[in-house]
Amino acid sequence: MKTCIISGSHRLNSQSRKVADHIQQTLLAESVCEEAEIFSLEGNPLPLWDQGIWENEEQWETLLAPLRRMLQESDALVIIAPEWHGQVPAGLKNFFLIVGKNEVGHKPALIVTVSSADGGAYPVAELRMSSYKNNRICYIPEQVIVRNVESVLNENPEDNNPDADRYFRERILWSLKVLRAYADALKPVRESGITSNDQFGFGM
Repeated sequence: MKTCIISGSHRLNSQSRKVADHIQQTLLAESVCEEAEIFSLEGNPLPLWDQGIWENEEQWETLLAPLRRMLQESDALVIIAPEWHGQVPAGLKNFFLIVGKNEVGHKPALIVTVSSADGGAYPVAELRMSSYKNNRICYIPEQVIVRNVESVLNENPEDNNPDADRYFRERILWSLKVLRAYADALKPVRESGITSNDQFGFGM
């Protein structure tokens, strides 16, 4: 099984990327999956969506080919979203405009949000409400909200709040195991062919 982790912050050396690195290490160290790859939005590697995507312009096809391949090879996803002004970052919303059902459709995804304080709930609601319609990504009922993120999941134990750090490490591992169970369950659904229907190519 392969898991793709999307680090949704535009910033360099972000807390979201720190969380992504921890999740990747946990997936592999705990044998939750055999492969785990990170796609980071730091530095805005994806231009804003434009009509050329639908017209198969060469520049878009060249840019998106590696990302599409990574997503198509994945059985599950982890979507990491920092809370910026109570919202999902624009680059992550743009990501969901660009990817489609052929890449993420009917694959389970775990939402992980990141807050420097006690926030993090708004991006969960936003992702569940508006990021799945046409690409058919399947968010599982669990989510992780990493609050006060600067004080947890750091490599140096002295930089962590011990109780909070232990809680988040345990919660993340459990949530990833739930994600794995959904991945195993949904793979036969995709393989059945029932999800492929040109007549109903878009969500309602």
